[in-house]
Amino acid sequence: MTDPIRIAVVGHTNAGKTSLLRTLTRNVDFGEVSDRPGTTRHAESIDLRMHGQTAVRFFDTPGLEDSIALLDYLNSLPGSTRPERVRAFLAGPEARGVFEQEAKVLRALLDEADAAMYVIDSREAVLPKYRAEFEILTYCARPVMPVLNFVAAANSRQTEWRQALLDANLHAQVEFDAVAPFIGAERMLYGDLATLLRPRREQLTDIVHWLAQEQAERRQAACRAVAGALVDLAAMRRELDAEAFADPVQQAGFVRAFQADVLKRGRKAVDELLAVFAFRPDDAELENLPGLQGRWEDDLFNPEVLMEAGKKLGLGAMVGAGLGVVADVALAGLSFGAATTLGATLGGLASQGWRPLWRKLENRMQGVQELTLEDTVLVVLADQLLLLLQALEHRGHAAMDKVHYLDQAEPEQDRSLAERLFPVLRALKPARGHPEWEGSSPGWRNAWQGQGDRAECLADTARALQDVLPPLQA
Repeated sequence: MTDPIRIAVVGHTNAGKTSLLRTLTRNVDFGEVSDRPGTTRHAESIDLRMHGQTAVRFFDTPGLEDSIALLDYLNSLPGSTRPERVRAFLAGPEARGVFEQEAKVLRALLDEADAAMYVIDSREAVLPKYRAEFEILTYCARPVMPVLNFVAAANSRQTEWRQALLDANLHAQVEFDAVAPFIGAERMLYGDLATLLRPRREQLTDIVHWLAQEQAERRQAACRAVAGALVDLAAMRRELDAEAFADPVQQAGFVRAFQADVLKRGRKAVDELLAVFAFRPDDAELENLPGLQGRWEDDLFNPEVLMEAGKKLGLGAMVGAGLGVVADVALAGLSFGAATTLGATLGGLASQGWRPLWRKLENRMQGVQELTLEDTVLVVLADQLLLLLQALEHRGHAAMDKVHYLDQAEPEQDRSLAERLFPVLRALKPARGHPEWEGSSPGWRNAWQGQGDRAECLADTARALQDVLPPLQA
């Protein structure tokens, strides 16, 4: 087994060292992230594991607090080389006194690490204390790679920092953002590190390839999670007998219960997406649907919203018309199967296959009403979940606020994906005829037509969803 690469993560107090490590290791619970100065007081280690083994061992170190005074002190110590002066410092009383935090940093770099990532808060002005830090880190004779953190912030000063690092002869530097990293940022970081650690270049190249594979697998898993929700919802069907249907109170309660089931499945899909990207269940709020003003629970079944979605889908004023779904605008995205003439039922169901037709005809003869979900609701939910997926791909594990995924969508991407979701609706059509495919159905795993057909529908829907998304960076 190859020894793991050992990296000391160093920098000034509150530069975002722990934040960087949370993002690089996809661990939202590592260390403590806070705006309070000096949050990290001891060197802690955390591993990046690849294929079940430790590929990189990071050492999270305390912040450098008084670099100017420490540099003056190091220059006053005996020693023919800079590492010897660091050794003399670590053996002396100042390393256990006034420079205790700095001593922990230098000891980790000198004794534990192959290299250092020097984390810089690019929002800060370039001050003399930072220039002193540059020089102190070179005393340990280890490769140092500056990491400009928080470069996505509006007040980032990365241009000034790049020049200051060049002036300090630190030419290998990388830009990152622990809160909102761009796709591929991790791979670029390890690729640049390979230029400094030539003996470890092969290992670092393997990490870059593994990260690309992990990224692709996460997207596939996320699309499968969204597809699972959409198949469940497309298959969802509730039956109401004629007597209950004729009672307005019972009918209204039936509709509310159905809507609650839909919303519950939508929230479950959000939790599944968060789990795929290793975030906490409460890291995303289902605040707004694309183009809406209120909370999604209130807006999802809003007739005006769904009619607008229908127009974007080229459906005209009648929500769901032309897609084989019988629509009742008053129900806002829901359809009672017996609420139309037999001719409309026949015409609408022809595109979905004949099996659901016979079930509807039987129910119609018995006065049973079937409540199902409109395609427009599926489109709006798919749109929302895909926006969340893209936001999570751009979210660092150090982010402390809730995911606001409308704000994080790629600016060059159309905010509404509805126009490109027709292939998703086509992939979902088989589920319309199989209520036993709904995941919450007691017997869905033993459905009479077999799990294979449901799995095929899931796979087709997941592929259609992936085709809607922008390609991952190579």
